[in-house]
Amino acid sequence: MPLPTRSTDAVPRLLNQILWPLAIMTVIHRVLIKAVNGSVTNDFGTVYAATRRFLAGEPVYSENLITVQPHYLYAPSGTFLLAPFGVIDNYTVARWLFIVINTAAIIGALWLLMRLFDLDVRSFAAPAILLGAFCTEAVTNTLIFTNVNGVIFLCQVAFLYLLHRRRLWWAGVAMGLSLAIKPMLAPLLVLPLIRRQWQPFVAAVAIPAAAMAAGWALTVDAGRYLSHMAPYMGEVRDYYNSSIAGLGLYYGVPDPVILVARILIVVATLVAVWLLLDYRHNHEVLWLATTSGVILAGVFLVSSLGQMYYSMMLIPIMLTVVLDRSLVRNWPAWLAAYGFFTLDFWESARWPYYGRLLEFAHPTLGWLLLLCTVLVILLWRRTDPRRHERIAPAAAAA
Repeated sequence: MPLPTRSTDAVPRLLNQILWPLAIMTVIHRVLIKAVNGSVTNDFGTVYAATRRFLAGEPVYSENLITVQPHYLYAPSGTFLLAPFGVIDNYTVARWLFIVINTAAIIGALWLLMRLFDLDVRSFAAPAILLGAFCTEAVTNTLIFTNVNGVIFLCQVAFLYLLHRRRLWWAGVAMGLSLAIKPMLAPLLVLPLIRRQWQPFVAAVAIPAAAMAAGWALTVDAGRYLSHMAPYMGEVRDYYNSSIAGLGLYYGVPDPVILVARILIVVATLVAVWLLLDYRHNHEVLWLATTSGVILAGVFLVSSLGQMYYSMMLIPIMLTVVLDRSLVRNWPAWLAAYGFFTLDFWESARWPYYGRLLEFAHPTLGWLLLLCTVLVILLWRRTDPRRHERIAPAAAAA
C-alpha cells in the first residue's frame, strides 16, 4: 500500500524545522559574539586608519613592513572605494558596519548560489547551506578578522550567476568592483575569455582603472604603493601563509623543490581547466563553478600568499555536489573540504611535531587534494568513451 503524499513531505518539513533555528543561531553567534569580540588579528584596523589618513591628506603607505602585524596593502583604487568608512568618527561603529556589510554580502552570495543551482530557497537546502557556510573557518574568520572577503565572495558569485544568465555587462561590473579592491578574482576572467565574450572585460577593466585614477590623484604618497607595497606583496612570508611557497619556507624546503612543486600545480590546474571544457555547453553551471574553484585552488597554492579564509571562494565548487556529473560526489573531495573549511585546532600535547604540522598544513593539503581529485576524475572519465562527456553538436554549434 503506497504511503500518502502528505507523508512524503514530512521529512523536508522536519528538516526545515530543525535546520532553521540552528542556522539562525549560528549566524547570530558568529556576528554578535565572535565578530564583535574580534581577535588579535584585526584587518579592519589598518583599513580604518588608512582611510582616515587618506581623507586627511596624510601619507597612506607609511607602515613598517618588518612587523608581523596586519599591513594596509590595498591599492589606491581600494582606498578610494573604502574611504567612506573613514568618514565615520567612531571606530567601533565603523567596524560593526563593516561586519554587517560583509555578513549581508555572504548571505546574499549564498542566496545567489541557490538560484544558480536552481535550489528552492524555501526548501531545507537554504538553512543547510547557511549553517554549513557559517560553520566554516573561512566565513567565521572573515567576520572575526573583519576582512573584506565577504564582499569579494559576493562579487565572485554575482560574476558566475550573471555569466550564466548572459548578463555580460553586469558580470563585468561585479568583477570590476572586486578587482578595484583586490585582484584575487582576476584569474576568473578566463571564463568569458574561453567563451569569447568581450563584454565583461569592459567594466572589469574600466572600473578598477577609474578607481585607481581617482585614488592615485587623491593619495599623497601613491608612488610608495608601487615602490614599497608591490614588492612586499611579491615576497613569500613564512607566517600565516598556507601557499606551497609559504609552507615550504617555514619548513626549510629547498627553493628548487618549491619551484618544481609550483610548476606542477600550475600544469595540473591548466590540464584540469582544459578537460573541463567538455562541460561548458551541456553542463554550464557545473563548468562555471568547478572551473572557478579549480583555478582559485591553484592560485591559492602557487601564489606568494595563501590564507585559509580565502577558501570561502571555494564554496561554489563544493555546492556542485547537487548537480548531475558533479566532480565532488566522492569522499576525497570532502576530505579536502574538511582541510580548508575546518575550524578544528590540530596542535597536540601528546604529538607536538605532527600536531603542529597538521595545524599548519591542513589548508594547503585540502586545496591540493581538491585539485588532484578533480583532475583524477576528469582523466578517469576521459579514458573511457562511456564516461567521457561529449559536447552536444547543437550546443557546440551555438
